[in-house]
This record gives sequence, structure tokens and C-alpha cells, in this order.
Amino acid sequence: MPSYPFHTTREDLRIPLPDGTELAARLWRPVGEEPVPALLEYSGDRLADRTAAQDARRHPWYAGHGYAALRVDTRGHGDSGGTPGEPGGEQELADGTAVTDWLARRPWSTGRVGLLGVGGAGTTALRLAARAPGTVGAAVTACPEGGHRLGGALLAADLHTRLTALVADAALPPDPRRLGDAWRDRWLARLDALQPPVDAWLAAGDTTVPVSVPTLAIAGWGDPSCSFVLRLLAESPTARALIGPWPHGLPEDVLPETLRWWDHWLRGVDTGADQEPALRSRIGDRWAGDESWPSPDVRTIHYGLDGALRTAGTSSDERYVRVRSPQHTGLNAGAYVPRGRPADQPPDQREEDGRSVCFDSQPLPEPVELLGAPTVRLRLREGGPPTLVAVRLCAVHPDGTSDLVTRGVLTPTGPDAEVELAACARTVPAGHRLRLAFSSTYWPWVWPPADTTGYGLDPSRSTLSLPVRHLAADIGAAPVTFETPALPEPLDIHLTEPLTARPEHLTVHDIGRHEWRTELSPATDGTRTHPDGLVRDEHTVTAYRILTDAPLSAQARTDHTVRLERPDAGWDITVQTRTQLRCDAGHFLSTVQLRALEAGSVVFTREWQHRVPRERP
Repeated sequence: MPSYPFHTTREDLRIPLPDGTELAARLWRPVGEEPVPALLEYSGDRLADRTAAQDARRHPWYAGHGYAALRVDTRGHGDSGGTPGEPGGEQELADGTAVTDWLARRPWSTGRVGLLGVGGAGTTALRLAARAPGTVGAAVTACPEGGHRLGGALLAADLHTRLTALVADAALPPDPRRLGDAWRDRWLARLDALQPPVDAWLAAGDTTVPVSVPTLAIAGWGDPSCSFVLRLLAESPTARALIGPWPHGLPEDVLPETLRWWDHWLRGVDTGADQEPALRSRIGDRWAGDESWPSPDVRTIHYGLDGALRTAGTSSDERYVRVRSPQHTGLNAGAYVPRGRPADQPPDQREEDGRSVCFDSQPLPEPVELLGAPTVRLRLREGGPPTLVAVRLCAVHPDGTSDLVTRGVLTPTGPDAEVELAACARTVPAGHRLRLAFSSTYWPWVWPPADTTGYGLDPSRSTLSLPVRHLAADIGAAPVTFETPALPEPLDIHLTEPLTARPEHLTVHDIGRHEWRTELSPATDGTRTHPDGLVRDEHTVTAYRILTDAPLSAQARTDHTVRLERPDAGWDITVQTRTQLRCDAGHFLSTVQLRALEAGSVVFTREWQHRVPRERP
């Protein structure tokens, strides 16, 4: 254990809620009676097993630097009491508010609380801060999740996988080592009350979250949260953002920056955290700082699709270019939520370009540095059935290699449309070409429209707008640097990987059936034995299929199995979940299946079916 300014202690707690329910919590804090500021991480991700490794790194580190760091499982999850509700719903927020108030009133707390969250819990942290601005002094949110639609189109990538994992986590039991004989009754009550939030997820639009306290937002380029983070930054004068080359999560490299943030806003120490540039971002091989956002060093450069960008193969007397793509366009998109594995990155886009209508620039005379969210304004042919506009921006090397820079999709509601592409940071070298590629589907990121007609695009009234950062913007600026944290040794968790590892990403083309199938296997697969003897075994397979010219053939399925064991006590629980999504011309159709076993015998099984209109009310 590295040496820190404070000696620390750890204890497991039960936090009472107003209705008598108790939430499971783990507290790390400095030894002694001197009150200290408190940090709360509130999540449904099971602190005793699923997040135990990362909790054991960052929370003791915070405690060693003078904070009471509290990790709490939400109602109906892990060893917490009660039954699970909708993630981020009213009950979860009311409970979180009560926990925040409880934490502020502890004798070892100064009453100043900071909120920390990752992913969906990062979004919840912002909502909790808005409910208790007098108690919450600051927040740190990493990769906060938005809605389940992209440009109005329902996500296919990741949505059913997250839903399957959510159902599985809510269906897992409390640990008898902590709850004694009461664990089984609580588990069965939890199973009986469980309701997958399918209707809410499929119908929901973009997430809007108020920023009411000083907030440090963190994301990795390529994560879907980047645009969310930049919007948050533009809306709040006390927000700051770090966006770097990281996968989804809270990178350990930035923990010292979060400590500076806590020290400034919770202790009143002048750490200079509020004087840092609004945005510190990794652009290529260097870090850059922009004092405000939107940045005065970023100007908008426009490229007309009938001028600076041109396409081939359009007859001179045809005003509209027709875009109609095969249904497997999008298979080389890469992971929607990157987890840091090689297969997460999108490969050479030339195959995708061949299934799209492309507009290319001339070779660039000088480098172009992009920072922000490009937009594409389009004029589409009027009339016709509902369609999908998918747009990719690529950098084409002199040898023809096509690198994906960013992309976006839109379900247009009229002939004039604007597609916002995902925020990006990229330097396109001189001699490369810019390529704007249009398709009428992007599977399996988003669900395809029911009709295969595609759309007509008028290049003379369509424009690409790029956020171009001045190449001399960093001249005279202070360098952006980060301190490396000395963290505790990793928790001694033994990982046994499967004997036969599945490919991370496998695509199969069945030529006879004109079918394309993709299978994904996550990095969480394997058996993990924790220091206290708990064994967690987890296996997941996500599969997508579609026929080349049949959008209604699209199907997505995730199979997820989690087994918890305490071999010394003869305790053996398995939870099997499966989520399947498909569509017809007017609806999305889902089936969620749950099967729970104790010592190999089935104790609970249930199936939920949902039918949700494609068009939101």
C-alpha cells in the first residue's frame, strides 16, 4: 500500500431510507474524529463483486487524501434491501437524495458532499446534484449516458446488451455471508418484482440533464458520451471537461485531476482547478487546452457537396443523387461503446464506402485539425416513406485507405435536414482527402427503416460544416500535463479465462441465404475468484442478423449467464437472461427471458414481451 497523507479504515454499512429499507454500502475514510468532506458513488453495479476491483483502487486512494469515500448499491441490487426499480427513475433518485442527506449528517462529515458516477450512474449523479445543490458541492461524471436513440433512430447496438445485463444484475441475490438466512426470501421477492424497462427505453428520446453544481466531465474520444460532455460544457460556466484516448469508464490517470476538483470545491483549497481550460483534450499525439467552449480557436469551414466535395456517377441532368444501401451497411462500424479492445476500433472503411454514396475533396494542401461536432445540412427529395440518413466522415490516405473520423444518423422529418455527427478530435494530414459517405441504413448501430427505397440527395443545396481548430492555437499556451497517481495494489482477484476463447467480433456472410451475422463477446467473460472466496462466472454472447435486402429481417439477441458461488458454504446461484429484439413495419418487438437456478434447480422463470410503436408520440 503506498503512503498517503492519511491512514484509512474500511467498513461495510447499512444505510436506512425513510421507508425502512436499508442500502448496502462500503465506506473508506481517514482514521480519526476530524470531520472531512464526503464523496458518494451510487450505482446498481454490485459493490461486493462486479465493481469490487475498481472500488478497491480509487476509494482507498480518496480516503488516503482526506475524504470519506462511500460506495452504495441502489435499492434491490447487490446486498441492498427492497426491490429493483427503473434505473435513473424517481425511486432511485429519491433514495439517492436520502443517502446524500444521511452522508452529510454523519459526525465524521463536514457536510460537504461530492458526487461521482460512471456511465448511467454518472447521469444519475448529475440529477442528484440538481436535487440537493445546498449539500452537493461538486460532481465528477465519467462517460455519462444519454438516451437510447441517435438522431431520432432507435439504437440497436448495445441497447439490448445493456438491458440484458441490467435484468441479470437486478435478478442476482444478496450474499448469505452478509444477510444470513434472510437472503433467499429477499431474492425471491426481488425476482417477483423485477420489470425490465423496455417500454421506457424504446420510447425515450435524448436525455436532458441539468448542471447545477461545478462539474468535471470525463470521456474518451469514440465514446458516445463525447457530444453529451461538450453540450454540458457549453451550458455551464463552472464545468470543465477532459476528453482523452480512453475506453468507456473512469481512467485511473485522471484521478489526481478529480482530487484537485474535490479539494477546490469541497475544501476551499486554491488548487487552480477552476482556472484550467474549459476543455482539455487529446488531439493526435498531444494534449491541447481550450479556455472556453465553444472555443474561439475553432472556426466553421463549409464544404459544398457540389463544389469542394464531389461524387462520381451522377448524370448532369439529374438534380438528386439516389442513396440506397444494402442492409448490411454498417457492419464495419466498430463498437458503439469502446471498451479498449482491438476489435472495438472500426477497420478500413473502403468496404463501407463501396456500399455508400461518397463525396470526396481534393487532397488537402495543409493539415486540418478537427475539434467538435461536424454537421451536414441536406436537401432531400420531398415525399416518400420514412427513411434513415447515415453519414460518415472519413480521411482517405494517398494509398486509398479510408479511416473513419466520425459519423451520425438522422430520421428526417422533412426535405431540409441537419445531421449532427459525433464530436471528434482529429488531425487530417496534408495530402489526404476528406470523404463524406451517405447510406440509407447503418446496421447494427441503429434499426433500419421498414422501406428500402432510400432517399434522393440534392448536392447543390447540401453542405458539410467542419469545426476546424487553428493550427497555431497552442502557441504560447501552457502545456497540458497530468500527475500520475500512486494507487493501492489491485485487489487479489483470480481470473480463469475460458479454455476456448470466443472471437471478440466475428462476422459471417451466408451467401446462399443472403444473410449477414455478427457475434460479439465481451471482455467480462471468465471466472473471477474474490479474496473472500466468492466466485463470479460470467458469459455473454451478442448476435445480430439481417438479410441483404430485407430490413424487417433484422434481429438482435444477447444471451447472458452469471453464476455466483461460495464453494465452502455450498451456495450456488445461476441467473440466465436473454433479450431478443426485432421489428415489423410499425413496431419494435422485444422478448426478455429470465431463468434463476439454485444449486442447479430452477426456482424462477419468467418471460416479458413488449410491442412499442416505431414512431414516438
